[in-house]
Amino acid sequence: MPALLIVVLLLVLAPAADAGSAPTSITGAPVRTVHAGQGTIGYRSVGSGPAIVLVMGLSGTMDTWQPSFVDALAATHRVITFDNEGIRRTTLGRGPLTIDRMGRDVASLIRALHLRRADVLGWSMGGMIAQALAHDHPELVRRLVLCATAPGDGHATVPATSIQQQLNGGDVAALLGLLFPPGQDAVTNAYVRGILSFPHVLTTAPQSVVTLQLAAIERWLRGADAAGHPLSRLTLPVLVGAGALDRLLPVANARHLARALPHARLRVYPGAAHGFLFQDQAAFVAQVRAFLRSPFAGGGALSARARRSPR
Repeated sequence: MPALLIVVLLLVLAPAADAGSAPTSITGAPVRTVHAGQGTIGYRSVGSGPAIVLVMGLSGTMDTWQPSFVDALAATHRVITFDNEGIRRTTLGRGPLTIDRMGRDVASLIRALHLRRADVLGWSMGGMIAQALAHDHPELVRRLVLCATAPGDGHATVPATSIQQQLNGGDVAALLGLLFPPGQDAVTNAYVRGILSFPHVLTTAPQSVVTLQLAAIERWLRGADAAGHPLSRLTLPVLVGAGALDRLLPVANARHLARALPHARLRVYPGAAHGFLFQDQAAFVAQVRAFLRSPFAGGGALSARARRSPR
């Protein structure tokens, strides 16, 4: 039986994991709620120190963060994960769902948890939400990490038609196959084992919510959200990360963001795809830590474009 099929069967059939995980891991952190966003937002918190908020992408839940990735960040930070609108205990608001509105949800969460100026890491659609947050609420964000995402200024490189059809079809196997390149069965299986370690795991958003998210992404990619432009307004330090083999949001998007953002660093992982942050976890976590602790120059901006990685 192909390894990917085994992975999908595990996602669908596996029982809920035991809740007795160590409290130092995100898998042992209870789901809490806070009055924020469109009503309430469900979240988890692990670690201590400066706060970093992780923003999930299309169809994902806070259970689809690889626990080892979250725990590695929690070694030096308080890490907050949460569910986007309409997932589990997070309220779905009325009217059209937009990236701008989801950015306001994150702003409300940061305020409700009294995080002050948080560092924010967004993956895929989560990177779009993070950009909207920083655009509309710069006072709430210290530094931004954008992973495998795209700009909202009308210059995005969209996925091929065949990839868009896979997204619209809601096929779990197809979506999982976009995270890692062919031949990365060990990485894929490790990722699945990790997310299945959450108690009462919820691996995907309801299909009705995914449909709303897809519409929000389409609007963002064509530059129809006000918070997507101009990119020059995002004057905070930004780390842009991408996989060179990403078919979902091609690496051209990361290169455009790195050029257009005034104070950005770019890291491209040549053998990775949309899930590069898990495939190259050790290298990327080290890069994130270095970025978050690097000195500012001139009122909080990185000193020069020359400080970007040459790759």
